[in-house]
Amino acid sequence: MKIFISSVQKEFAMERKALAGYLSGDPMLHRFFEYFLFEDQPASDQRPDQCYLDEVDRCDIYLGLFGNDYGWEDAEGLSPTHREFNRATEKGKSRLIYLKGADDNARHPKMRALIHDAASTLIRRRVNSSEELIAAVYASLVRILEERELIRFGPFDATFCRNASFENLDEEKITRFLVLARRGRNFPLEGDTPPHEVLEHLNLLDKGRPTNAAILLFGKQPQRFLITSEVKCAHFHGYEVEKPIPSYQVYKGTVFQLVDQAKDFVLSKIDLWVGTRAESTQVPTKYEIPQEVVAEAIVNAVVHRDYTSNASVQVMLFKDRLEVWNPGTLPPTLTLEKLREPHASVPHNPLIAEPMYLTKYIERMGTGIRDMIRRCKNAGLPEPEIRLDGGCFVLTIRRKKYVPGGQSEASFVQATGQVTAPVTVPVTAPVGEYVTRLLVLLANRGALSNANILEAFGLKSRRRLRETYIDPSLADGLVEPTIPEKPTSRLQKYRLTEKGRRLLEQSDKNEGRE
Repeated sequence: MKIFISSVQKEFAMERKALAGYLSGDPMLHRFFEYFLFEDQPASDQRPDQCYLDEVDRCDIYLGLFGNDYGWEDAEGLSPTHREFNRATEKGKSRLIYLKGADDNARHPKMRALIHDAASTLIRRRVNSSEELIAAVYASLVRILEERELIRFGPFDATFCRNASFENLDEEKITRFLVLARRGRNFPLEGDTPPHEVLEHLNLLDKGRPTNAAILLFGKQPQRFLITSEVKCAHFHGYEVEKPIPSYQVYKGTVFQLVDQAKDFVLSKIDLWVGTRAESTQVPTKYEIPQEVVAEAIVNAVVHRDYTSNASVQVMLFKDRLEVWNPGTLPPTLTLEKLREPHASVPHNPLIAEPMYLTKYIERMGTGIRDMIRRCKNAGLPEPEIRLDGGCFVLTIRRKKYVPGGQSEASFVQATGQVTAPVTVPVTAPVGEYVTRLLVLLANRGALSNANILEAFGLKSRRRLRETYIDPSLADGLVEPTIPEKPTSRLQKYRLTEKGRRLLEQSDKNEGRE
């Protein structure tokens, strides 16, 4: 927005210079405002009074400095300042008027008349120094930015999402939330409640417009409006961040989708212990890091992050640890030490946290870190490490250590009290969650088609089935097609290879070493 700073009277020379310097130097005001000072303009073939009026026409805000002097008068007896004020009034510009001095007796009669005219239509502010003028102008401009909704002072999640409308919300996602919330926490609204009523009930509307929280929870494309709300996941084979990165994904979507995708990324990369089918048709499995710990670490980062930051949540899996980086810091009432003790829940984004609680993604009682500590201890892992680093909250979870040959330094049986062991012999190197699921399914049901597998796993995307289940299993020689010469045949099915059978059998043998 452009500000026209009036008056070229000598009595305001110092104030005008100080004000211009402040407007150009303040990081926030400089972002939103530019200003016009006549003395800054180059020489041109134009009458000064016409130049003033043309600039008033082009400005958004008229800033009037009224002192004791009235200034040079034209043929009609009006000064440039008076004409500028009249033009700004005629054009409907926002007008900010500042009077120098507390006493009007010393003012020129025509200046007193101008001030009287201005006082009848707007509020004036008296100042006595450049410092007072700068403070008063700053307050006025901030109020204008707030009124025009260019800046906010309320919580991020409660503020309306700029340029977003109801058309940018996905009604199916809201309906699915209702199903999960009613099932998980006995949410009072019925499953057929109109989306608008659901959003009102959850306080996700600001003057009838979707808030940032509404877009993050139920938006069709949340990152269209909130670019850095994505989650970046990387898997490194070593101990440090280094290129090339073996596996790197940038996930987009709602906060629910971000949590699910990032959790699946980690679970598909860490070791999975497969138990015996002696007592059930379902094979028991255990991850080297409890999946509840992985989920808690990621959901905390997504829910409690600072969404005004230009950084994104980062989930990094190294050979010896999992790190989750969350843009933001702790609230003033919490410290790193208090997080390990019983403490009140202080969500950074309460309007995002509430729907996540209703769908059982999180608990409300501030027990997240303590639960992770307990679960890690039960799994034979060190306590999670927490620290603040460069404006980010960093959670580190140590992985199990292995000696050459693949055997764990501490027995999984000793850590959990259960008869299971990691699949670690050469032919049975640790496999991801998805591959293991597919192997167990084929072992139990025999050869299956794509449609059979989709139905068994409750999947809808053939592409996801191919990328996360079929292709990795084929690449490792654990699964083979029944019609290899026609890979795209509609009659194509997949079955276990001998290598895949040995992997499952080996897990059962390991089971018997108790």
